[in-house]
Amino acid sequence: MKPLALWSHELRRAGPAALLAAPILATLTSLFAVFSTELGTRDGVTEWFLLGAVEMGIPLVAGMAAASLLGQDRALELQLTFPRRYRGTVLRRLTVAFGAVAGSSLICSAVLLAAGWRNLSPDYPASLTGQLTWLAPTLWLAALGLFAAAVLRSTAGATTVVAFVWGLQQLTTAILQENHVTRLLYLFDTTRGTVPEDWLWNRFTLLATALPLLAVAWYLLGDTEWVKGGGSE
Repeated sequence: MKPLALWSHELRRAGPAALLAAPILATLTSLFAVFSTELGTRDGVTEWFLLGAVEMGIPLVAGMAAASLLGQDRALELQLTFPRRYRGTVLRRLTVAFGAVAGSSLICSAVLLAAGWRNLSPDYPASLTGQLTWLAPTLWLAALGLFAAAVLRSTAGATTVVAFVWGLQQLTTAILQENHVTRLLYLFDTTRGTVPEDWLWNRFTLLATALPLLAVAWYLLGDTEWVKGGGSE
């Protein structure tokens, strides 16, 4: 299969939900940023909503998309007989899905800054470092989704894991913020508040702890017998 046709195939296999959810969220957020004054929304509410969409909404979309990528093959047994390993297919699929998320996040961030919402919180970072606001939790939840999908070999199970972790962190914010270690693993430090000097360490910790999840998923997806051993729901 030619490269262009191969990538076109993976775009279709990734599915509309994985490709369109982030652009739709970014579009709605950007429109809200531009027209919030006309809508009569209070500045504090608007700021929280905009920042929450970037740090909480987009990472959840990425995590759910990554968790569902292994459930898009109707003839998995046939594909596993090909010379190329299945994890190469998953990597291409993950690339197109994450590309949609990253592009949407960058556009959304640019629109928010252009609309004058730079100081979304007292400690909100500016410039390139500020992109870690969405990038760190997005990569972490995407890594968790792929890891869960590879381990459980179940789309339903993997998406449940992602939703559970996301929801649990939302509900236990106060508890997680009390301890330095758990504060470093908290996904929503920018939106829900943190110790200012811990913010950058938190972002780097999320990026670092995403790597082992990706490594385990990569290893399992290279094992043909493991992949064949379970079907997606």
